[in-house]
Amino acid sequence: MSSLFSNYPLWSALSAIVMAQVIKIPLAYFTLGRLDWKLLFSTGGMPSSHSAAVTALTTAIGLIHGAGSSEFAISVIFSIIVMFDAAGVRRHAGIHATVLNLLIEDFQQLIQEIKSQHTLKPNKQMAVKLKELLGHQPSEVVIGGWLGIIHSILLYYLIEYSWK
Repeated sequence: MSSLFSNYPLWSALSAIVMAQVIKIPLAYFTLGRLDWKLLFSTGGMPSSHSAAVTALTTAIGLIHGAGSSEFAISVIFSIIVMFDAAGVRRHAGIHATVLNLLIEDFQQLIQEIKSQHTLKPNKQMAVKLKELLGHQPSEVVIGGWLGIIHSILLYYLIEYSWK
């Protein structure tokens, strides 16, 4: 019977998420010139931690059970759906959030102008902005996917040779 702590596919996927999230911080620093520690817990950005997780999981399952196994087939389909969703539906939801935020901001500005013209008391209450960075560019998904595959293979051989 296998222990939760020796479940290589699980730990490979979880550690790939952590690795991808940690990598976002120096990448953002080099591109934006500032450290943003909030990226550790954010969605979206380079690389895709969703893609890293599912490809690490699929690679680990392939290494343990083989590419012809049902487990591997299920994981491949799961990975394709998650990666397609990250680059498609979630990315478009982020684009919609950006447009909605602009519309809300413009509408609130219009209301403030109308109130000031009619000597009504201006209301400074602002609507909560929607989160805009939800999904990924296709390149972020691809790089996250490769990160997960490489991570899982390296982790497998590290564990394999360190336990012998």
